Amino acid sequence: MKIKGLDHLVLTVRDMAQTIDFYRRVLGMRHVVFDGTYNALHFGNQKINLHPYRGEYTPHADIPAPGTGDLCLIAEGGIDDIVQELGTLEIPIEAGPVDQTGAGGAMRSVYFRDPDRNLIEVACYTS
Repeated sequence: MKIKGLDHLVLTVRDMAQTIDFYRRVLGMRHVVFDGTYNALHFGNQKINLHPYRGEYTPHADIPAPGTGDLCLIAEGGIDDIVQELGTLEIPIEAGPVDQTGAGGAMRSVYFRDPDRNLIEVACYTS
């Protein structure tokens, strides 16, 4: 087997509407309802599926819980623009900007939390 990419991941959330609003407003993702029931947040050619806490869809993680996610998202532009945007939106930065190494090389990152306290890293490649 040779894996070539990531299609989607799943977050378990306490408040579906609050989560959708956050990811749309702060990260510019597009909300899509598929199969008439399931919520997803689309960006690029990937998505984040959302499961309601204590109402998860099967199959699911062994112990699904809000706040257990730790995501790194790649943004266009420079990290200073991301910092400015987060400030305008009054999103507290937990750490950064800091130098990191991503799958594609050197990058600068900032870290903040979503409504369920998942750790969100937004990074911009520097090379």
